[in-house]
Amino acid sequence: MSLAKRTSRDVAAEITDLIIRKLEEGVPPWSRPWRLNGAGGRPLRHCGTPYQGINTLYLWALGDAQGYRSRYWMTWRQAETLGGHVRKGQTGALSVYYSSFKKREEHPETGKQVERSIRFLRHYIVFNADQIDGLPAYFYPSDEPEQPLIPSERQAAIDAFFTGIPADVRHGGNQAYFTPTFDHIQLPNRTAFRSMDHYASTRCHETVHNAVTRIMPHGIVGSRVSAIW
Repeated sequence: MSLAKRTSRDVAAEITDLIIRKLEEGVPPWSRPWRLNGAGGRPLRHCGTPYQGINTLYLWALGDAQGYRSRYWMTWRQAETLGGHVRKGQTGALSVYYSSFKKREEHPETGKQVERSIRFLRHYIVFNADQIDGLPAYFYPSDEPEQPLIPSERQAAIDAFFTGIPADVRHGGNQAYFTPTFDHIQLPNRTAFRSMDHYASTRCHETVHNAVTRIMPHGIVGSRVSAIW
């Protein structure tokens, strides 16, 4: 019996089609339950020029996933030129540059001078301004006024539930995760959430990861458990 011939798959297209289909069905795969406190908009180079092409989508998505508040990205050297320094342990992002140039050379058959177009692709490692200390103030967005938190009809039950769980919960920043290394849950401030119900659901999600370390400590891998929302 012969094996079926393998066909190549466009994984990126499949994922994109799936997300679009879910959005059209009115079921988004995930919606962040809190507001990011920072400057939104197109990613910018250190000089203020907007990124182009795939860099725009990639840095936009990465900055959103990591909870970066600044729109600015730059290389290590550019940060130093501006008086800043990348904090120790920070991981950079890939920025690609695609272009072409003309080169005149002798044709191997005719011997005549011809012009040939040569394409090239380069990449650079860039860091968000939130990963860099000491930059001029305009690289860092100012805090926005806090929005009132919509209370929950089940507030008493929510408070009673979390009171009985001995977990170290800390607030601040734009990310939600549990870190086994330091054994605490990190959440954005309560006022960043769209409602108290959204806050409670997010805290419950991270509390489950916290519980895993007590039930199955041998199964923990890495310094963080949970996706970075």
